[in-house]
Amino acid sequence: MNSLISDRAMTDKTPQISVAPMMDWTDRHCRHFHRLIAPSVRLYTEMITTGAILNGDKDRFLGFDPSEHPVALQLGGSDPADLAESAKIGAAFGYDEINLNCGCPSERVQKGSFGACLMAEPPLVGKCVEAMAGAISVPVTVKCRIGIDDVDDGPFLDRFVKTLADSGCRTFIIHARKAILQGLSPKENRKVPPIRYDLVNDIKARYPHLTIIVNGEVKTCEDVCSHLETLDGAMIGREAYQNPWILREIEETFFGTQNLPNEIEVIETMTEYAARMAKELDTPVKSITRHMTGLFSGQRGAKRWRQALSTLPHEDGADASCITAALQETLENMGRAA
Repeated sequence: MNSLISDRAMTDKTPQISVAPMMDWTDRHCRHFHRLIAPSVRLYTEMITTGAILNGDKDRFLGFDPSEHPVALQLGGSDPADLAESAKIGAAFGYDEINLNCGCPSERVQKGSFGACLMAEPPLVGKCVEAMAGAISVPVTVKCRIGIDDVDDGPFLDRFVKTLADSGCRTFIIHARKAILQGLSPKENRKVPPIRYDLVNDIKARYPHLTIIVNGEVKTCEDVCSHLETLDGAMIGREAYQNPWILREIEETFFGTQNLPNEIEVIETMTEYAARMAKELDTPVKSITRHMTGLFSGQRGAKRWRQALSTLPHEDGADASCITAALQETLENMGRAA
């Protein structure tokens, strides 16, 4: 471990390090996989709309394995009553935190009048937070941007945070980019607007009693360590999905966890999990293996692993045994024994 990181990482206060909620990615199978690699990081669901929870199959949308704790439910919505009821249902399912999405810039989300566009309406978001906090005992948190469209200055973010803090929110996860609501795709919104960590740091300086966590271009232990100098935590996005072993480095560095399973042991456990999910929920193995393709990122057998998982689980009659076959192919390519 880098000595500089070691000195700063091992403090009396446990850092809040998490994996970001990512649409189509951080479902229950992805979270189970990440939890095997890192027992301590906080995991988040994909954003789930209040409509899906109130009118849909609750077990399908909200079910999760107990091993996922600590795990947070992220909600999408803008009606205080609907959010309060959805939060109550989520809390009853056992989630450790209920998070309100005020950061997603997609057109589909905007049409539902929630996500990043809510930053333009702090009083409404305040009512949402107040209603949610009044309905449950677990923490209500907010994930937002630093601003929207042509507004990304300190006063705008300050007004938003103050309004929500006055309504009962004590934890903010701030993606340090503004969201462009028209003209940029969600992918471009993760790259084009410049990163402004200074605005996030300013919020923490102005509201030291609040928990402020930064998101955006957090990819390494060094990045996390740097943010922990001024903030309460860091949230890792796509790097955790594309290179999941970074979570192992974070687990060892910032939580001091030892005797963790290696890649082969993680794969063996996921094979057992896939067999169980097929039996209990009739889950196709490809729905599980799609989250595992980045496991050997940067290693000699990474390409073979990706190729095997992009073909074997999609064959007719594929079951959990295809994961074992993919591992064997990969190890042979690496010149390693199982």
